[in-house]
Amino acid sequence: MDKDSKEILQVAKELTAKFIETRTVSPGNFAEVFPAVYRVVREAVMADEPHDAVES
Repeated sequence: MDKDSKEILQVAKELTAKFIETRTVSPGNFAEVFPAVYRVVREAVMADEPHDAVES
């Protein structure tokens, strides 16, 4: 797993944990929610990649 994937996983995990803490998500529907959160975070990071490459 590369650095970006690890960071995406960490952010998705922290966001989902916050959702559980605020009772927006329950532990019972974690399996439904986590993949969606992960996908949104990954898409946001990947959408920004070409922009970063141009600035370098």
